[in-house]
Amino acid sequence: MTDVTRRLAKFAAGISHQSIPADVMQRAAMLVMDNVGIALRAHHDAQSTPALVKGATVLGLDGGKSVVIGDRRGFTPAGAALINGAQAHSLDFDDTHARSSLHPSAPIVPAALAAAEMTGADGEELIPAIIGGYETQIRLSMALGPSDHYDRGFHPTATCGVFGAAAAAGRLFCLDADQMALAFGIALSQSAGSMQFLVDGAWTKPFHVGHAAMCGLMAATLAHEGFRGAADPFEGKAGFFHAYAPDPDPEKALKGLGEVWETMETAVKPYPSCRYSHAAMDALIELRAANDIKPEDVKSVEIGLPETGWKIIGDPEQAKHAPLGVVDGQFSMPFCAAVTLREGGMVWDDYARHIGDVETLDLCRRVHTAPDPKAEAEFPNNLSAVARVKTTKGDYEAFVAVPKGEPGNFLRPEELRAKFDGLVGPYLPPARVDELASRLLAIHKEDDINEVLRLTRPVSVEVPGELVAAGE
Repeated sequence: MTDVTRRLAKFAAGISHQSIPADVMQRAAMLVMDNVGIALRAHHDAQSTPALVKGATVLGLDGGKSVVIGDRRGFTPAGAALINGAQAHSLDFDDTHARSSLHPSAPIVPAALAAAEMTGADGEELIPAIIGGYETQIRLSMALGPSDHYDRGFHPTATCGVFGAAAAAGRLFCLDADQMALAFGIALSQSAGSMQFLVDGAWTKPFHVGHAAMCGLMAATLAHEGFRGAADPFEGKAGFFHAYAPDPDPEKALKGLGEVWETMETAVKPYPSCRYSHAAMDALIELRAANDIKPEDVKSVEIGLPETGWKIIGDPEQAKHAPLGVVDGQFSMPFCAAVTLREGGMVWDDYARHIGDVETLDLCRRVHTAPDPKAEAEFPNNLSAVARVKTTKGDYEAFVAVPKGEPGNFLRPEELRAKFDGLVGPYLPPARVDELASRLLAIHKEDDINEVLRLTRPVSVEVPGELVAAGE
């Protein structure tokens, strides 16, 4: 076993609550709450959910005891991991890690929840497993170099996420270091996710993440049963580092392992769009409020981004000026800027209001993007942006180095809870929302994870002559 594989496997297999600082444990619980809230809203509102759930049902992935967040029925562990992983990512509202350019929770938490349901693990076991998954996934992406990985057409949340999911599930299966290495070797053959979805707004991006969660769970399960995975999955000649990036730095996967907690560098999104758009949206909110800018006043908007972000949300400009659906909108800086200038912010329900709206699209076409040296200088430590707005009243400019929600500008507890309530509130009664939030924030104290997840199911209430679900 080579050094990166050996040390990551040993770390993931041995992590426990005793080895993790209390603030890291609490931050992970906050990330779990955020993940569950997003997944619940996505179950009801994401365009891709009905087809995904139907497909999983046709494939026989229903009928088990595991919870798909927001669904009345039980599913198999694989089905729950697949659907919950996709739901967690389908609103593009999930947490991010800047230097690795990925979404840590979306593949990790669903795999860990499914594994906990399978094994009967309690919250004290669950949270360390999730943190082990975060650390594995994030460090692998940093070792690859996320920009290089993107340039090869890969989606790091998915490609790296399958290893993180395997680490989290493997810890809950009590794999030893040798077994964990086998799980990584199995996960290597399941590491996938193409950025081609950007061409037509395809639903494959959230599927990547659900697939990573399911495959990580599968890899850990197979390793637990003695199935042999490829040796040296990270450093091997055809291993992850060499196959997925031109100039990897494997030492980045190990630097500070077990001492420096990348989990604490994870950000929570305040807006349901690609994280690369958020600094610019913060800047526009600031300029709009300070200068009383109205949409009709705007002559033009210039957004400067780090080049990696510009390639994703700014290019090609013609397509970004004409989003045809939610996914297009999530990855269009001009669209997100237009909504922000009209609304003073952005929430999930804005997609229904603004996709296809004539006034929004007119404003969208006045927004232009380009790589910016100042934003590039902050990358990858910060996903920064500059916004320059020319109006009939004057010209204004703002630079945001650290977008809202980043560790250095983290959401206050009441802001995090407001985000959760806004996502979950339309589909659960207030008392259930309160109970679910409280138990998720203290999930490390829970004995039965399945019981907590069942709180996400629709609440049936008696109505004269019929039985309906609250919120429907």
